[in-house]
Amino acid sequence: MVQLADLYRIDNFIDTFALGHYARVLYAQHQRTGSAVAFKVLRPEHLAEDPRWEYRAFANEADLLMKLADSPQVVKLYDCGYVSARGEAPIDGEIESFGTNVQTFARELAAFSDRGWRPYLALENLPRHNNLFYQMRPDKQGTRLRLPSEEGLALALQFAELLKLAHSRNIVYMDHKLEHVYWDGLQLRVIDFNSSRLLEKSRDNPAQMFRSDVHNLCVGILYSIFTGLSPQKTALRPQPGTITDVEARYKDIDSLDFGVEPTLSQGLQTLLQSGAAVQIESADELIGGLREVATAHGWDFPNYASSPINREARSQLRAGISRVRRGQDYLREARDLFREAAIQDGIPDELEDELKRLVKSINDMLQNRVIP
Repeated sequence: MVQLADLYRIDNFIDTFALGHYARVLYAQHQRTGSAVAFKVLRPEHLAEDPRWEYRAFANEADLLMKLADSPQVVKLYDCGYVSARGEAPIDGEIESFGTNVQTFARELAAFSDRGWRPYLALENLPRHNNLFYQMRPDKQGTRLRLPSEEGLALALQFAELLKLAHSRNIVYMDHKLEHVYWDGLQLRVIDFNSSRLLEKSRDNPAQMFRSDVHNLCVGILYSIFTGLSPQKTALRPQPGTITDVEARYKDIDSLDFGVEPTLSQGLQTLLQSGAAVQIESADELIGGLREVATAHGWDFPNYASSPINREARSQLRAGISRVRRGQDYLREARDLFREAAIQDGIPDELEDELKRLVKSINDMLQNRVIP
């Protein structure tokens, strides 16, 4: 058997801003390749003689990640296996690694469960500052952040394309919440497929499940990114993650309140209301609706042409957003430099006070930032 420390160097937890129900996620480094990974491991309290759904969810997630590995929006799976360590953070003991051989990983589930070992997945490590829940948490009471419509439309179209691909392979995502969405202004990445399902035509109603998946996207993700609010009419907060929670989370939400964001495109409001009312039949229909809305914002698609003046305005808008994002990045870099300088031993009190003042001023600016 291989020792865990020989294969992975396990570091700090990276999931503290939005804890999951059945797993913990830690930063880790693969000792043989030097690459960074997100090491997702079952919480020890979910070990049982008969593997519960939390245990089996690892094999389900690994299988779906491989089935969608060609999607640019889906987080990459690098390795799966089992570890013997019982502590919440596995830092010692043995490891059995199956790489991306998901079939063997799933076949060995019962045997490793009987031995009290825990399943793990080594996943692509995505920057925490790109997580939408982390970005959009209000840093100050009463503050509400939302994506610019330009970026929101880009994200929505990418997510709809992901659902189109998944549905074509009889996979439904279902677990739509900001904690699972990473966005850097250009590229969408989606994590956590443990509650997603591969449908069986003999047991499931695929058309109904696809409509529910589109509904959950419109309600659970798109409404929040365009308004900064939760569809449950509360402040944004982590969403529970059991199977029962996933199925019931947005079940009773059939309309959305846009009063807080009256400047949002009327076409987009109408489209999302249709999604909330489960009136959008497919991801293809959602893509068509999003393209029609985006045309009014200067986008061009086959069969959806914008006007020259709208294209020019959009070009300037995109350039402006790019500069805002760069400016916010520079502010964060400057703040970190000031922080590092302020903790140096031996600097005079006057200099330390000035550095702390600058850190506070930058934090105040970032709390009122334009873009999450």
